[in-house]
Amino acid sequence: MKTKFQIKSVFGNLLFECECESLKEAVCEANLRGTNLSGANLRGANLREADLLGANLIGANMRGADLLGANLRGANLIGANMRGADLIEANMRGANLRGTNLRGADLSGADLSGANLRGANLREADLL
Repeated sequence: MKTKFQIKSVFGNLLFECECESLKEAVCEANLRGTNLSGANLRGANLREADLLGANLIGANMRGADLLGANLRGANLIGANMRGADLIEANMRGANLRGTNLRGADLSGADLSGANLRGANLREADLL
């Protein structure tokens, strides 16, 4: 049975809408490219393979989020909390991770080419 799902910005603007059988399916289908999610509470969210190319995630709480295989290329993650996040094989080319908390995050196979990691907390992060 399909249900109508909506993803809205922190300001209440509709970003994406679809009819899917699960929230996980809706998130996987969502195109969140360039979306303004600054300050969003995405703690523990399932964003596996989500397309967040160029998204604004400044100060977002993504602690423990599942971002396996997500496209974060060129995303702005200044000051985001990504502690313990699963970023395995995530595309983070050119992402701005200045001051981002990546403590304990799994970055195995993630592409960090050209990413700004100045001031990022990488303690206990898996970088292999």
